[in-house]
Amino acid sequence: MTMMMMMMKMMMMMMMMMMMMMMMMMMMMMMMMITMKMTMTTTTTPMTMTMMMTMMMTMMMTMMMMMMMMMMMMMMMMMMMMMMMMMMMMMMMMMMMMMMMKTMTRRRRRRRIVRRRRGG
Repeated sequence: MTMMMMMMKMMMMMMMMMMMMMMMMMMMMMMMMITMKMTMTTTTTPMTMTMMMTMMMTMMMTMMMMMMMMMMMMMMMMMMMMMMMMMMMMMMMMMMMMMMMKTMTRRRRRRRIVRRRRGG
């Protein structure tokens, strides 16, 4: 149950990250569109230049944010993978142990039976 809860939480986090990224992308696109329109309409050079600069700044910021988000996502994914691997390993070990125990018990039983037969 705890593991499932953790997984759910992780998934929720991922979804949130994705949403944020999408929002950033949308904002970026909007900014670009606005800037393009401005450049198209306006004839004065300084205004366009400033707008371009602002756009560039925004773009940079958004990109940085995106990168950060991506890094976070990657980290989360790595953590998830590690957890999963650990769980799998544990399960495998348990299974192996169980199998070994079973074989040992069987062997012991067989030996006992053989001994009894010999004795009888």
